[in-house]
Amino acid sequence: MRILLAEDDALLGDGLRAGLRQAGFLVDWVRDGQAAERELRAQPYAAAVLDLGLPLMDGMDVLASVRRAGVHLPVLVLTARDAVPDRIRGLDAGADDYVVKPVDLHELAARLRALVRRAHGQPQETLQAQDLVLDPAARSVLQAGQPVTLSTREFDLLQALVLNAGRVLSREQLEQHLYSWGQEVDSNAVEVHVHHLRKKLGAGVIQTVRGVGYLLPRELPAA
Repeated sequence: MRILLAEDDALLGDGLRAGLRQAGFLVDWVRDGQAAERELRAQPYAAAVLDLGLPLMDGMDVLASVRRAGVHLPVLVLTARDAVPDRIRGLDAGADDYVVKPVDLHELAARLRALVRRAHGQPQETLQAQDLVLDPAARSVLQAGQPVTLSTREFDLLQALVLNAGRVLSREQLEQHLYSWGQEVDSNAVEVHVHHLRKKLGAGVIQTVRGVGYLLPRELPAA
């Protein structure tokens, strides 16, 4: 899943980006508040990690601004401001979680996964739709109780479809889930990944909605 990281400390930001990538996240990294506000308004991120002490625009102002604009994605505030009034202000401004630096990267990844699951109405540890069970932490898939081996892109695509089960996603929306800044996207990349998933999971698992995009129904189609 694709997230935005807003952190102005170069060393910390580089470490967070590397660690979150290792945990399976696609990470776009900005270093000031104006850039964070612009990207959060423009891009459909699964979640954001937001430092408060950002240059050009304070993180608290970024949070308040995007919430007023109707941006509802989960936001985890990661900051050195550990006073209780700061935490209360951050949560009241619209943060979904508030973590004080330094933070363990495994804990940060787990908190982000939990925020995304809850935002999509799946609070349990695994994601489920049809006879599929996805474990985002282990990046594993079971179908009818049997393990299925997927490539990184195939897993990311299936995860996006399961998180949005019952909702049609366009090719452009799926590309935004699958690729972060600087990654080259072939014109037929989504179609290729969908083809491979159908070969592994069955042709009826993912439906094509002609002229719109792709749909993973919540329940298996009737035989």
